Amino acid sequence: MKFQQKFTAFHRLLHWIMAIAMPILFITGFLRMYWMGKQAVADAIASHGVEATKEQAKAVYKALREPMWQWHELFAHVMIFSFLARIIYMLVKGIRFPNPFKSTQPLKERLQGFTYVYFYLFVFVSAFTGVCIEKELFSTYHEQIEAVHKWGIYWFPIFILLHLVGIVLAELSSKKGITSKMIGGD
Repeated sequence: MKFQQKFTAFHRLLHWIMAIAMPILFITGFLRMYWMGKQAVADAIASHGVEATKEQAKAVYKALREPMWQWHELFAHVMIFSFLARIIYMLVKGIRFPNPFKSTQPLKERLQGFTYVYFYLFVFVSAFTGVCIEKELFSTYHEQIEAVHKWGIYWFPIFILLHLVGIVLAELSSKKGITSKMIGGD
């Protein structure tokens, strides 16, 4: 089946829900790993001359992190739901993207197909590892699963860059107007 160029309201809704959820997941994950990580908070407490036991510093860290982490978990559920809805919708509607492994496919369409594969693989791996962490599945591999989940900090910017390059290429080609179709419909 051909790659669909018409974007229904439901298709666009799923796209924009995911487009909002992904940066929130990225920002909350980034903050937890770096600026608001355990060590960063402990260093901030110590650098201001506040004397605190390790337990007190840990309590401050948890109090600061908890609201941010609730957002991460909420938007993770939103992302997983919209991702699954998008997969089901694509299967039901017969929507396909260009096959990147088909050698007769033009290079531009192969690159577009690889971007889709990258995106769906990235989201699946991030969602799967996140669920494993949240539900404590495969606990003997917790450290490895968490390490893979944290790779999202690197996957997300790569995807955004590929997506933006794809938008520019589409707008400069015969698919001009694809951006306005994704925003306002056909």
